[in-house]
Amino acid sequence: MISPLKAALTASLVLCASLVLEAAESYTIAVVPKGTTHEFWKSIHAGAVKAEKELTAQGAKVKLFWKGPLREDDRDQQIQVVENFTARSVSGIVLAPLDSQALVAPVASAAQAKIPTVVIDSDLKSDRQISFVATDNFKGGQMAGEFLAQQLGGKGKVILLRYQVGSASTEAREAGFLDAIRKASGIQLISSDQHAGATRETAYQASQNLLNRFGREVNGIFCPNETATIAMTKALRDIGRAGGQVKLVGFDSGSQSVLDLKNGDVQALVVQDPLKMGYLGVMTLVQHLRGKPVEKRVDTGVSLVTKANMNEPAMAELLAPPIAKFLKE
Repeated sequence: MISPLKAALTASLVLCASLVLEAAESYTIAVVPKGTTHEFWKSIHAGAVKAEKELTAQGAKVKLFWKGPLREDDRDQQIQVVENFTARSVSGIVLAPLDSQALVAPVASAAQAKIPTVVIDSDLKSDRQISFVATDNFKGGQMAGEFLAQQLGGKGKVILLRYQVGSASTEAREAGFLDAIRKASGIQLISSDQHAGATRETAYQASQNLLNRFGREVNGIFCPNETATIAMTKALRDIGRAGGQVKLVGFDSGSQSVLDLKNGDVQALVVQDPLKMGYLGVMTLVQHLRGKPVEKRVDTGVSLVTKANMNEPAMAELLAPPIAKFLKE
């Protein structure tokens, strides 16, 4: 027979264990995107919220904070956001660094404060992050180059409109594209040193400048992100060379670029899975916080979408992620 003292002690130990488990299962997670306006980042946000809901349903207490710079070239603001979350002693940070070097110090400071960081979307030149959850961007760029070369029959003049210096994700796409396009001996790269910049306006100006110089001779163009793709498509329409006269391959999906694909002004979009990326970013962080091992590199996949396959269920969901299911406008 169990004595009253032993029974009380056992109950106390059970209660303490329960309290420890409850404390361990209470997380505040900051998700810091490169920007907050583009549809890509809304999908990342939706994925993070999906993870939050699932963890909550499993009994964990999770509070998600979503905050990032308005513009994707505002390094100082993103640094300040990370530093503020570090000062608030959040449980962990999920970060899409808009510069591979500028965010190294803030992530190191967070690590020193025992706040782990999972990097998503774009890599960081650091070993202080616990995992990198992202697309294989080099592979995505290769897919774009191979498809464009095929569309051109292995010959013609091609332009690469880059995105922005310091953006590791797009730099990897650009490198992958160049790797593939240089294997096609009949293709001449006539411009690869111009940058679109962080906004649709700067991308449109860069596109106009390129087409003013090469518009009548170019046969194919690759743009490594959504804003550059949309801007270049508009610039091609302006000079009457859209609709496949110049083969255009873009990266990422948004409502306008998907419409341009449907209408035949864009020949293909290399598409990521941002909802999955946001989801796995949070889940990987929580797995680490629970003391479980995590992969140093998590590949979220990449697909090439054309007018021919865009209505297939898997592709259609990548082009239009179910954001509204998780986010309230």
